[in-house]
Amino acid sequence: MMDRLAEIRLPIEAELRQYRAIFEQTLQTDNPLLGMALRHLLKRQGKMMRPMLVLLSAKFVGEINESVLHAAVSLELLHTASLVHDDVVDSSDRRRGQKSVNALLDNKAAVLVGDFLLSKALFHAAQTGSGRVVTWVSELGQTLSDGELLQLANLDKTEISEEDYFEVIRKKTASLFEMCAKTGALLAGAGEETVGKMSRFGEQVGLCFQMRDDLLDFDNQHDTGKPAGNDMREGKLTLPVIHALLSSKDESMYALALKVRRGEASEEEIDTLVQFTLLNEGIPYTWKNIDNIATSSLQVLRLSEINSAVADAMSKYVSFVVGREV
Repeated sequence: MMDRLAEIRLPIEAELRQYRAIFEQTLQTDNPLLGMALRHLLKRQGKMMRPMLVLLSAKFVGEINESVLHAAVSLELLHTASLVHDDVVDSSDRRRGQKSVNALLDNKAAVLVGDFLLSKALFHAAQTGSGRVVTWVSELGQTLSDGELLQLANLDKTEISEEDYFEVIRKKTASLFEMCAKTGALLAGAGEETVGKMSRFGEQVGLCFQMRDDLLDFDNQHDTGKPAGNDMREGKLTLPVIHALLSSKDESMYALALKVRRGEASEEEIDTLVQFTLLNEGIPYTWKNIDNIATSSLQVLRLSEINSAVADAMSKYVSFVVGREV
């Protein structure tokens, strides 16, 4: 039986191979140190969720052309660069079960590798031939950095709110999915109204992606590449714990959460907050948010009755994001 990802990729298999060839070619270099880092990154390309969304969005409204392929490469490079830089900021030594670039080399080299990837991302944005796409990619780089800085600024705040949480994940995660969906549509020839709808679709999928990822921090059942409670070890308070805190109005747990966010909590205290979240409806509340947003995102698939195979793949894409294990 065909697995879920294979079903999603089916309408764009040929184009994905073209994308992969361009992506791999752009990461070739004669520099030995840079080459070591780039080969390491190529080994963990993963599921290609973002390039798939660019290609699916383009094929949903029209045809995939060379500009669409370059956009997919550009956005994946930008995403990869942001992860390399994030690992430096967070002092992370692992990324999805593998060494981070800063652990493989060091922080100085990792920052420069990230800069190299950013410049390549802008190069491929220019290769689309669309000034609008170049502007969007440039603005997206700013948005991703803004989201990371907001998250850092929140570490010193004494207020915990859902609004702050959603502002961060919109900028750090959903903005990239939004860009994938609207760029694919634009370069395939969609009109402004359709591009706008695809933009909203991508943002909603990105919100679901991040909330689902946050739930994995409370899951010991699967090999997720990070231990339970790891977000809290990095001072991050996600939607499950935020809801548990705000709905219970437990002042002692609120104070503990602020201690966790400042990076001052012990392993035992982190485990206490994890268990508190599990006992105070943090998980079902987050699932409810995911289900509502995912259902809303699927409305855009009514745009086209022509590309029914692509619409079906996009529906499965949403389902995969919501139910993903890693």
